[in-house]
Amino acid sequence: MLVDPDISPGGFAACGLDGRLQNASQARGFVADTLDQWALRPLIMDMKLVVSELVTNAVQHAVLPCPDDTAGYPVWLGLFRHPDHLVCAVADPSPEPPRPRVVGTSATGGRGLALIGSLSDSWSWSPTPPRGKTVWAALPLPAHRA
Repeated sequence: MLVDPDISPGGFAACGLDGRLQNASQARGFVADTLDQWALRPLIMDMKLVVSELVTNAVQHAVLPCPDDTAGYPVWLGLFRHPDHLVCAVADPSPEPPRPRVVGTSATGGRGLALIGSLSDSWSWSPTPPRGKTVWAALPLPAHRA
């Protein structure tokens, strides 16, 4: 994981992820540290869950297995603090859009995007030129929560 060492309290922090399964855990730690520095502790639990789902989706569905360590950082996580919202964005190399799944009650997975939708005010995705996509979700800042 590559972390931007200058996490500004004004509102942007990013880290590069190498596309491995442990990236979700690393992303949760990055979120906790960043939001703690930004004095946004009330958002840590929800944002850790949202980021964990987005990063897991990117690693499982968008990153091709690489036989060596030369792939660099195919997944990027960014946190953006706006006046009313905190936005997380996960960029990956796949142009395929995220697809919410319909799952049965006994399924052990496939609910990540529904969970993101329930925790965030909004979420969406957009193509990221020259290739790939960015999936983002916005959570209201504590003073703006309903």
